[in-house]
Amino acid sequence: MRTDGMLKEDALKGQTIIVTGGGTGLGRAMGTYFLELGANLVITSRKIEVLEKAAKEMEEQTGGKVLPVQCDVREYDQVENVIAKAKEAFGEIHGLLNNAAGNFVSPTERLSHRAVNIVIDIVLKGTTNFTLALGKDWIRAKQPGTILNIVTTYAWTGSGYVVPSACAKAGVLAMTRSLAVEWAKYQIRLNAIAPGPFPTEGAWSRLLPGDLIDKFDPAKLVPVGRVGEHQELANLAAYLMSDYSAYVNGEVVTIDGGEWLMGAGEFSHLEKVPQEMWDMLEASRGKKG
Repeated sequence: MRTDGMLKEDALKGQTIIVTGGGTGLGRAMGTYFLELGANLVITSRKIEVLEKAAKEMEEQTGGKVLPVQCDVREYDQVENVIAKAKEAFGEIHGLLNNAAGNFVSPTERLSHRAVNIVIDIVLKGTTNFTLALGKDWIRAKQPGTILNIVTTYAWTGSGYVVPSACAKAGVLAMTRSLAVEWAKYQIRLNAIAPGPFPTEGAWSRLLPGDLIDKFDPAKLVPVGRVGEHQELANLAAYLMSDYSAYVNGEVVTIDGGEWLMGAGEFSHLEKVPQEMWDMLEASRGKKG
């Protein structure tokens, strides 16, 4: 397993990339690698104090430039403000990583309509807002651009207990594929990543508080026997954001160690059968033959 940077050091040199939800967790990990590859970074979230602290630390770590801008992605005027601030600071914008998300792990009947709306608005409406605002700006300026959306594997399978997220992520995936065709003539590419378990302290402790994280250890559901390292996701994101992936458009790349295939296979649960029982089954077949 390699957990170092994958691309050449100047792979994103001179590019300016907006990362929503970029001050913490996976958004910060991906953004930090973009900086290491020479990009300028704009990070957004609703908590400006978190963004400012992250920006300072990321700049000290990489030597790059980070602009923190407060933004609720559900509000279109705030999205437009981020774009204006980014252009004011860095000139052109070259890439967008729609990473901001929200989720509740709960039986759906226990969720209020407000809780459902919050998740759908952040994930689907927020991603749509940024994509539309920046896409229109690029088209007006006749400027190429790259958009990368973070979805999930249950965007195409569905999943109980995360229904609002599943609905919203499915919409983001459909938008990614649709606009990849429609906007290719403007030299605007759209792709998506569907990550498996990449635990972050904040997100996972909220989703599975207390000892639930031990009882439902995500690594036990992954065929390769472990969760993902943040740099592995950052490597993939940087590749899809860079010109090295110029012929990749409208694609969703799964990076989950085989987790969703494990769950999708009708007989995958037989992984739990001990070797001794397989020996007995094989011996019984031999006798019948």
